[in-house]
Parts: sequence; C-alpha cells; structure tokens
Amino acid sequence: MAPKKKTNKKPIEIKQTLRNERKTNFNICKVITIGGAVVIAMLFYKFYSSFLATPDLPEFDLNVWWGRNTSERHDTSIRPYRILFSDSMQENLRRKMEAYRRATRVKSLEDSSKYGINYDVLGQIFAHWQFKYKYGSRVKYLNQYNHYITNVQGLDIHFMRIKPKNTENLKVVPLLLIHGWPSSVRDFYGIIPLLTSAKQEYNFVFEVIAPSLPGFAFSQAPARPGLTTYQMAIVLRNLMARIGHKQFYVHGGDIGHAIGSHMATLFPNQVLGFHSSTPVNPSKLAHLTLMLGEICPKCVANDLVDKIYPYTDKLQFYLEESGYLHLQSTKPDTVGIALQDSPLGLASYIIEKYLLFTDPANKYTHDGGLGAFNVTDLMDNVLVYWSTGSITTSLRLYKESILNYEMEETLSRIPTSVPTWGLRTKYDLIQQPDFILRWKYPNLVRTTNLDVGGHFAAFEKPIEVSSDIFEAVKVFSSMKK
Repeated sequence: MAPKKKTNKKPIEIKQTLRNERKTNFNICKVITIGGAVVIAMLFYKFYSSFLATPDLPEFDLNVWWGRNTSERHDTSIRPYRILFSDSMQENLRRKMEAYRRATRVKSLEDSSKYGINYDVLGQIFAHWQFKYKYGSRVKYLNQYNHYITNVQGLDIHFMRIKPKNTENLKVVPLLLIHGWPSSVRDFYGIIPLLTSAKQEYNFVFEVIAPSLPGFAFSQAPARPGLTTYQMAIVLRNLMARIGHKQFYVHGGDIGHAIGSHMATLFPNQVLGFHSSTPVNPSKLAHLTLMLGEICPKCVANDLVDKIYPYTDKLQFYLEESGYLHLQSTKPDTVGIALQDSPLGLASYIIEKYLLFTDPANKYTHDGGLGAFNVTDLMDNVLVYWSTGSITTSLRLYKESILNYEMEETLSRIPTSVPTWGLRTKYDLIQQPDFILRWKYPNLVRTTNLDVGGHFAAFEKPIEVSSDIFEAVKVFSSMKK
C-alpha cells in the first residue's frame, strides 16, 4: 500500500486557496454573464432598430433638380403632346425585321416556355408585328386621350389628363394612376373610359391623370443618379400641384404601388386615399414573419395559405423568375443596349413578363399564355418603349432602388395615416395577410380578393379594377364626413 503524500499546506491555507478559486470562477462567470447580456442586448437592440422601431420621417428637398439645364428659369407651362411613330422608325424596324427573318433561329428545347419565351410564341409575335400591326391606326388609338408635357424639377414629364363628360350633379374627383415596369400608360387605356364614366350607384366620377414615370416612355430621364421611387413620388406630387390638384386619390400597381405608398407616407395631407393592386408591405419584418410562418401557415396566412405557402416553393419560384431583377439592379445599361438594338429581343423580354406574371402556369403551356391576350395590345406597349428609346433609362430605376435601399427600407417602416385599400388578384407574385399590411397601412379599410387576374391587374381586368377603385373612393370619402 502506497504511503499517503504529505502536504505542507495548513488547513487554513487550503481553505483560502479554495475560496480564491471559487472567487476566480465566480468572477469568470460574472464576466461571461455580463458579456453575454451585453451581446444579447446589442442583438435585441439591432433587431428592434432594424425590424420593430418606427423611424422618424426624413426630410426631403422637394425641389431637387434632375435635368441637365441648371437654370432656375425654365418653362413651367403645360403643353399639348402627340405620340408619333415616325417613318424613319418604321423603316428601321422593317430592316431589322427582315434581318431577323433571314437569320438562323434557335428552336426551343421543349414545347413550353420553361427556358424563356418559346420559339413558336416568338414566331407568332413576329408574324403579328409584321403583317397585322397597323402603325397608323395604333397611333390614332394611342392619341385618343389628351396628352401633355410639362417641366417638373428639370424634367419634361408626360401625362395624360382625361376629364369626364356629362358631370351634372356629380362631383369630379382627381385620380392619379401610376404604372410600373415593364408597363407604361398603355396599361390604363382599358380602365380610363370606365373611370371617367358616371355610374348610377355613385355620386362622383373621376378625372384621370396618368403620367409616364421619369425615364419611362415619353417622360425625360434624369441627367444624374438618385431618382429612385421616393424621389419619383415627389416629382408626381409636384406634377399634381402643377396641374392644380392639391389633394387627390392615388392608384398604383407594381412599381406604381411603391411610388404611391411613398406619396401616402410623405404627403398624407394631400393623398386622400391610396388604392393598390399590389398590396404589399416590403419591410424586413414582413418578410421575416412570412418565413417564420412556415411553422404554422394557418396561424399567419389564414385564407391565403395556398397563395403564400409552402414558403420555400414560393421562394424558389421567385428566385427562378427574378433573374431580370438582378441584371437590372446591377448592369441596367448593358441590358438596355442589347434590348434597344433588337425589336424582337425587346418584345420577347417585355411580353414574357406579361405572360408569366399573368399566370405562372403559363410557362408550362404550348403558347405560353399568349392566347389570353390581344397581341396588338401587347405590341402597343413594346412600341411605346421602342419608339422612345427608353428601355435603358427605365431599367435604371432598379439600380437606383438598390443604391438607395436604406431609405427605401426606412420609408417602408413608417406607417401612413392615409386610408388604404388593397386589391389582390389570384395570381399576383406576392401575397400578404391584412395584419402585415396594417403595420405599414394602419388605416387599411378593406382588401378585395379576386379569383381572376395576375400582376398587371389594370391591363388584364379593367372592369374589376375600376369597380374596386370606385367602391374604395366611396368609402374613403364617407370616412371624412
């Protein structure tokens, strides 16, 4: 048996050593606890400041100059404008079409549009453009409404202004229609006569103002960077003031929703009501909530479960079909050069968005969904971009939005008091439940759920959208009494 080791330490020293060790361990735990608490507090503060806190409304210069001419003395008159498809443009198109006809074309791998616009679908578009599209009658059609140009903040801004007829005993209400991309004011041609015609059940009718966004179609593009959606909101507010409307209603879809939302946030005393056919809250908290909702979809989405979940499937579709967003947010000029060089390339790029975003299932069909449209109507929009050479400048808005993301995110988290009404279509790209919308729009009066339609609601379903706008404005106006 081994002898016990002798220790030279006295019992008092041993106790003191143990006390020192316990004290050291306690201090280490205390440091770790305090450090952990600080980290948790910092993370919570970061989460709170990034997701939950309501930022202060930033101050904006309402007279930022976007034009090349820096002179303060500029023409502020409102001048008539007419759309033209010049002979030289048509001859240029004929030459390019002939070159396309003679070129070797690559056929699609499948009888669908899963790889992009289908070879046969593009052939139908080409044939229609060549043999059925009548430039003279289409120019006449596009000029059926009154068009104007006026200079706002250094930019010549185009807009249509359509006043109703037979307004006896009716109140005329100004309504600003804001388009998106790759749309133009052409999207509103079907809805305008419905909005400007009296309805028996309503004691008002609309005066419609439909501008081309800066850099889109007939409106001048900015000469320097920075003109993103909230700056466009300021431009359109100043346009309405130029026309003579200090207060007005707003309808928007796609990018038009973002601009209209910013107008409601920045100018709540001027926007009497906001109607959106793309009712979304773009904040980070909204996206995080929908992602966490995968745990219990019914708890989050209720009646919209099938339209939002499985969230991974929706996200996969979005990632697959949003490659154009990345291109336009990084190299818009490169993409724009290619599109402006080829009329069929431009047509395929634009029309594919209409076909796919009308119904995602269209990419699995033989005609890609083309049969659901009047091809001439689609071609009008393509010619609006082609004739003005504005595809590149329209794409730049995506780059501007990325470069100014912090401000866009800040504005998305500031609630607006403006009465708001959402119209959901069956196949729209993004769907959100009402409680998420109310974080941004606490005065959300109602949401309408259609069992038809896609992303370009005003273009696809003008009757349904116009009826919904009438009902929304009726409720908005009754709230003020």
